[in-house]
Amino acid sequence: MKLWQKNTNVSAAVEKFTVGKDKEFDLMLAPFDVLGNIAHAKMLASVGLLTNEEAASLVKELQNIYSIAAKGELTIADSVEDIHSQVEFMLTKALGDTGKKIHSARSRNDQVLVDIKLFLRNEIEELVKAVQPFFELLITQSEKYKADLLPGYTHLQLAMPSSFGLWFGAYAESLVDDLITLQSAYQVVNKNPLGSAAGYGSSFPINRTMTTDLLGFADLNYNVVYAQMGRGKAERITAQAMANLAETLARLSMDMCLYLNQNFDFVSFPAELTTGSSIMPHKKNPDVFELIRSHCNRIKALPNEISMMTTNLPSGYHRDLQLLKEHLFPAFQTLKDCLLMAQLMLENISVKKNIMQHEKYKYAFSVEAVNKLVLEGLPFRDAYKKVGLIIESGDFEISSDIDHVHEGSIGNLCNDQIQQMMQTVLAKFEFEKVNKAIEKLIKA
Repeated sequence: MKLWQKNTNVSAAVEKFTVGKDKEFDLMLAPFDVLGNIAHAKMLASVGLLTNEEAASLVKELQNIYSIAAKGELTIADSVEDIHSQVEFMLTKALGDTGKKIHSARSRNDQVLVDIKLFLRNEIEELVKAVQPFFELLITQSEKYKADLLPGYTHLQLAMPSSFGLWFGAYAESLVDDLITLQSAYQVVNKNPLGSAAGYGSSFPINRTMTTDLLGFADLNYNVVYAQMGRGKAERITAQAMANLAETLARLSMDMCLYLNQNFDFVSFPAELTTGSSIMPHKKNPDVFELIRSHCNRIKALPNEISMMTTNLPSGYHRDLQLLKEHLFPAFQTLKDCLLMAQLMLENISVKKNIMQHEKYKYAFSVEAVNKLVLEGLPFRDAYKKVGLIIESGDFEISSDIDHVHEGSIGNLCNDQIQQMMQTVLAKFEFEKVNKAIEKLIKA
């Protein structure tokens, strides 16, 4: 029996097609659906739609259900359509008519909206926490290897001297900007849609500000039509922020694949972190980085997938939105796994010493030679031409003295400043406020 069903049985084929994989992903929403129910029950009592005794019994039973859901032990019965129905049926089974009252002043539309907002908010927090140790590792490795030079490239052609300090630090600072976009997504997600009902509000005198405070949201989605229209948009914005982080990991992984290649030979990893060939005994393959690259490139496609799935939808709810969960929800765990594996690899990296002393890299120092002449008083264009002619004649000699002192250069990495930028971004998330609100809801 469905919550909406009257006297007509739905075709089994239609039911199978329309439900699809939704139950599987609904289980990921289970704890958050219960949280929304607890806040809703408390609010209903505050406006007289439940007695205080009814609300107390509902909250107590919901807290019991939450403990089951948080352990991953909640299941959706075959006869039940979704997690929202499952929770309501459990309440009705335990509390009788009182359980039937939980859906007053609410629609499954705003139920799933608040569930997804709470889920995304939680997943963003977990993702941020997964980024932090990886960021700190990059900073640590940047300081450790700041004196170790390697070639820098433009167009994949030898360009100028770089260093492993610069390389590690570059990806650390990239993570700062990635978290800025994730923080923006968090601001969009951290608004309460509950009370928008089917997208047009309710004739009941509900208190949406109260549920906003109870669930730890920073603010409301005020306009009820926009609250419903926000589904798909919140997912797309979150996916875009995830895509930025995935881009950083994919690019880092491509660098590592190149640097491990024998023709570059800049780094190495323990044998147990690489794989071999079934016929070539010398092989040490960077499979971890290749898979990180591929996983992250797929995540980079997520914003476009979501955009295409919501293209040309008018305002209001449409069943198309159900499929967004299948694409977005698994990506969080994939991205967290990629961060963990990248951290494992870079914790165990070995950097080759004296790379730039090889003859094939000598022209990387041509700019240093030009700059030295300029510092001696020669106009830059004349110095450029002079060094160019020396190179063409084959008489260029390596002068590997590097004296870069400006902010963010080989000799002045500014890692302290990069760390401070990260701390500033992290402070804006205010996870503690949210977690205190949730703890108060589930506390028996």
